Amino acid sequence: MGNPKQKAIPALLERYELKYLIPIEMMDPIAKFASVYCSLDKYAGNSANGYYRVNSIYLDSPDYLFLRRRLEGVQNRFNLRVRSYGDHPKPPYFLEIKQKTGGVARKYRAPVMDKEWYKVYTEPGFEPKNDGQSLEEQRNKKLFERMVYTYNAAPKILTQYLRNAWISDVDDYARITFDIDLRFRQEAEYRPVPGHGEMVSCDHTLAFDPGCAVVLELKCYTSRVPLWMVDLIRFFNLERRSFSKYLTGASELMVLHRHDDDSRVSAIL
Repeated sequence: MGNPKQKAIPALLERYELKYLIPIEMMDPIAKFASVYCSLDKYAGNSANGYYRVNSIYLDSPDYLFLRRRLEGVQNRFNLRVRSYGDHPKPPYFLEIKQKTGGVARKYRAPVMDKEWYKVYTEPGFEPKNDGQSLEEQRNKKLFERMVYTYNAAPKILTQYLRNAWISDVDDYARITFDIDLRFRQEAEYRPVPGHGEMVSCDHTLAFDPGCAVVLELKCYTSRVPLWMVDLIRFFNLERRSFSKYLTGASELMVLHRHDDDSRVSAIL
């Protein structure tokens, strides 16, 4: 079970995100190591098997500016996404801006409770219901909306995966997540989850290192990296590498649409 005293994710979070691709056989040993310092997060702790589904709609400009910046290795870049949880997600949905500057990730996050929140972008004059957000969450929501309008951003890809997550009981903020069963589909609407039959499973031979099908992430505040996290990296001889779920989904769409002359994604990649 998760620790009931766990804190909610802050509206503005600046952290390191260390990513590794590991074989599924390493999950249990790493989780056992981490369990001395961590508990399952509330979503994993309340699920029957320790996993919960994460759904992310990635937005981009008409010419895929955000994706191109990622491909070009631009140091200061960002993604816009709408996140939800579960196989049949209900509000709150979360509007997120994920900004990367060098090795530091900054995440702006705002919950929305209105099921028709997306009409702000599709129906001029639409007024969503009051979401009871904090002042910081309201600012984040306005920033998200401003970036959508500035870049004429719209849904492009929906990704899904199963997550097993642990959160530190001894630090102000530190998390370990294991992501498996990555799936995706092209998405042009604000649908948190389509039918499962519409999703395409990630091709492990294209996206992952040989024998590795799990995305492991270690996350912590930039002000302090926990010593136990450093020990974990050394003990398991983990080798850090970059991995983008949005880029992975876009790359596989390129393969699926490689004969489609009208595919903008194919033209970019």
